[in-house]
Amino acid sequence: MTAQIHSISDSFRVESPRGGTDAAVVFSSPHSGRLYPEDLLRASRLGAHDLRRSEDAHVEQLFHTAPDHGAPLIHALVPRAYVDLNRGPEELDPALIQGVRPAGLNPRLAAGLGVIPRVVAEGVAIYTGKLTQAEAQDRLRRCWRPYHAALQDLCESARARHGHAILVDCHSMPSDALRASPRVKGRRPEVILGDRFGVSCAPWVTEQVEAAFREAGFAVARNSPFAGGYITQRYGRPGRGVHAVQIEIDRGLYLDEARVAPGPGFEAVRTALRPVIAALGALEPPASALAAE
Repeated sequence: MTAQIHSISDSFRVESPRGGTDAAVVFSSPHSGRLYPEDLLRASRLGAHDLRRSEDAHVEQLFHTAPDHGAPLIHALVPRAYVDLNRGPEELDPALIQGVRPAGLNPRLAAGLGVIPRVVAEGVAIYTGKLTQAEAQDRLRRCWRPYHAALQDLCESARARHGHAILVDCHSMPSDALRASPRVKGRRPEVILGDRFGVSCAPWVTEQVEAAFREAGFAVARNSPFAGGYITQRYGRPGRGVHAVQIEIDRGLYLDEARVAPGPGFEAVRTALRPVIAALGALEPPASALAAE
């Protein structure tokens, strides 16, 4: 799973809508890339398998039917360990990047989880030394900026056609992250919806997304332990007609987490998600929301 990342098309892919439908929804999977650039493997103290512990592995495959319902699916090809597309370009870690000065308290940087991560899961260090500013900026130029330019275009295009756009940012979470989560009707949450506590999208969006997952049999909670990252924060502008909601799915449902490979439940989860994706592709504001506008 190695690659040379030279052009925009090397770093991500957009699966365009199929058929005659046209949705106001855009699906994004920024952490499922698994083509590991050779320069990362050369510089890392870890092997490819250990680097993969940061992936939202195979999430883009879980949402692969989005284009069948008129919604584009943009997904990373490069891995999160190389460039984290759910961080801001200014989030450069002074403990990893030469010449970067500390700029106030940032818990993500302190944890090694900047836009160029210093660690993978459980705080395991990726590198033995530092990267140069030139290396960091080159990664942003080749990977971060093209992804976000494309994502911005997809959202703006949907808004121009429909008067609003809904960005569904797709992720997975380690099962361990849910150990202390409050139960949902006696069940541990399987899906966490993040709308930054109501800031990144209108209430009707979160309500309809939650209803779609619940109807498919998933136990759903909101905003804890994940309320949404950089993408929901940056793109979620409900006052301008762009709504963003983050979806976190328990990896234990579909993934062999030790092997970072599809587990026994993979096809069952993918099947269960099909009506959810269809419902999300058909999201529209209720009449009451339109009247309020």
